[in-house]
Amino acid sequence: MYFDELDLGDDLLDALDAMHFDQCTPIQEMAIPPALEGHDLMAIAQTGTGKTAAYLLPVIERLTYGNYPTDAINCVIMTPTRELAMQIDQQMEGFAYYLPVSSLPIYGGTDGRGFSLQERGIRKGADVLIATPGRLLAHLQMGYCDLSQVSFFILDEADRMLDMGFYDDIMSIASHLPKERQTLMFSATMPPKIKQMAASLLNNPVEVKTAVTKPAEGIDQSAAVLYEPQKEGFMRHLLTSAQTNRVIVFVSSKLKVKELTRMLRSAGIKAAEMHSDLEQTRREEVMLSFRASRIDVLVATDIVARGIDIDDIAMVVNYDVPREVEDYVHRIGRTARAGAGGKAVTLVSDRDMPRFGAIEKFLGYEIRKEEVPSGLGKTPKYDPARHYGRDNKHNGKPLHSKGRRHTEGKKNTTANTKTKDEKKARAGEKQRQYRHKHKRQE
Repeated sequence: MYFDELDLGDDLLDALDAMHFDQCTPIQEMAIPPALEGHDLMAIAQTGTGKTAAYLLPVIERLTYGNYPTDAINCVIMTPTRELAMQIDQQMEGFAYYLPVSSLPIYGGTDGRGFSLQERGIRKGADVLIATPGRLLAHLQMGYCDLSQVSFFILDEADRMLDMGFYDDIMSIASHLPKERQTLMFSATMPPKIKQMAASLLNNPVEVKTAVTKPAEGIDQSAAVLYEPQKEGFMRHLLTSAQTNRVIVFVSSKLKVKELTRMLRSAGIKAAEMHSDLEQTRREEVMLSFRASRIDVLVATDIVARGIDIDDIAMVVNYDVPREVEDYVHRIGRTARAGAGGKAVTLVSDRDMPRFGAIEKFLGYEIRKEEVPSGLGKTPKYDPARHYGRDNKHNGKPLHSKGRRHTEGKKNTTANTKTKDEKKARAGEKQRQYRHKHKRQE
């Protein structure tokens, strides 16, 4: 479907044409028509499928031609990170270029002047607030943020907001909104907590869902099977032998991001860290340096990485196996864009084999395994069907469900061969000793 087949005004279509937006993505084709009709919406779509336009276009269209106050906040868009808030605001400016619809990004990490600028915009009544939950709640608590005229409430990356612990903040913000409103919720996954929130916020919603797309054919996917302590050594080997810049390394925690960045720098690699502990100005400096190729490797957490929008990424490295298939596809999809080639490498520890096996099962093929340098020592055998312990001190031998090693033919000890009668007699003797002791004390 093409955008000019939708019920959109000429000015909005002109803006889309200027931005080279021609054909709808599947989520846009499914979500825009019911949103234009005023229905609540529950949309399941992975990041990178065009869902920002799927909710911005109908909101801009309805604000332009509907009867809404011009000096009040008419729409609130909730998003998990400041980077994503800024990115949505940029797209909003492009879509509404020929239209009298204003937007204001609201996020933390700013100084007092930044907070005052946000306050001024809120008081003037920007049409659309694009906000992170914590910062919007802070403005609400100051008493000057009036959401009583809001007609559209949008939650983007809802699952990520819940992962970050924003459930209570979102529900508190929702309590300041009118009950008569249109609510659109977008999420990559549908865990029970999302269903609970959807049931509380949405009114008879239309549900749309797009299938998780397979990675682009231009991505050279591979994996290295390692023990956890071997990962740093393999990273040094990978990045020095690849001799490429524009590399993003995804790591599961902020602590790991900091440690890995220090290690790469000590190895002479131009690396920088990207996580939620950094001040906003520092994040912007890092992104500018990365785009300008002053930094070759960006080490980032998943949550912050949602706001990274760079097309010409040469290689993506999953330092930790993603928890969800959608995250794997989203991560590696940052390379090989616009028909270009790219490389994606995943470091699979012994305990992450079942999770990586689930990714291969979804893809429908086994991902090529990298040859690990002999200097790193012995590596585990890849077997995604077996479960491994929490560490590698047993050299990859499978554990029982309660964490005990297999006896592998060893003779049972006396403690393991006691009969039920012997155990029962011993317990009875302990009870008699206990009663005798307390009788003497009395």
